[in-house]
Amino acid sequence: MATYTARLIVIFIIGFLFLFSHNGHTTPALYKIEKSGITSYLLGTVHVGDESMKGLNQMVTTAIDASSAVIVEVNINNLSPLEIQRRSAPFMLLTPPNNLKNQLSKKNYAQLKTYLAEKEIDIAVFNQYAPWAVMVTVLQMEYQKLGFKDDFGIDKQVLNYANMKQKPILELETLEQQLAMFKRLSAQGDNMLTETFKQMGDIEHYFLDLIRAWKQGDMATLSKYYNLSFDDSTYGRFSEQVMLIERNNNWVNMLTKQLTKQSLFIAVGALHLPEKHGLIAQLQQHGFTITNISVK
Repeated sequence: MATYTARLIVIFIIGFLFLFSHNGHTTPALYKIEKSGITSYLLGTVHVGDESMKGLNQMVTTAIDASSAVIVEVNINNLSPLEIQRRSAPFMLLTPPNNLKNQLSKKNYAQLKTYLAEKEIDIAVFNQYAPWAVMVTVLQMEYQKLGFKDDFGIDKQVLNYANMKQKPILELETLEQQLAMFKRLSAQGDNMLTETFKQMGDIEHYFLDLIRAWKQGDMATLSKYYNLSFDDSTYGRFSEQVMLIERNNNWVNMLTKQLTKQSLFIAVGALHLPEKHGLIAQLQQHGFTITNISVK
């Protein structure tokens, strides 16, 4: 049961950017990347945050200042809500005669209808939405209830600071590529919704623990969540391949070409960093020296 709860949290934190101080207690893991006399930086981020995460740590802003460009997964600041809606629709919407009701079991549809009604939302609003899109919306509502939103997400704060400093901003992938990732997971849509409701009571515990680990630069705990989320089950292996391995491989191909040309500040979801398929291990395999420079 814990495995699926963690996986749902991972889906939201590392995969879905757009739906929706110098803090002394926040010291996320920041890495220095060196090769051919060029120094760059790598920060693992979380895409949503609360008030306690407002304001980037000084070591992060110093690293951005020292870089010639910032590179993120997707530059969400360049996307208006209307543009996001327009470009997302082909991936999130079902084509008739498919609809939400005939994509879900009777039990899941009834439970979702009750859940939304309690929030004064008519399920008909989601009639043409794919189950995975509804699941992410449900998770978003739960995290917002805990006080977390994308305005305090680290990606957005990095982008805002880079814009203020007039740093060029590069992207690792397009919005469509992120949406295509979720569409590939859509075959598991009904199962995802089943587990979303089954594990709702545990989400707060796992989510807050993951946020705590990020704040403290606790990569051991982040690795634990990685392995808990992407286990040896068929779906665990499939979701790891789609959400992380393939994307990390693509990113490394892009980054290895750029990192020997200019100093970059790289900000990507925290669970893209650890384990054998993570960016740290892969960049080391390409001859880059990686050093954790976080101040503890």
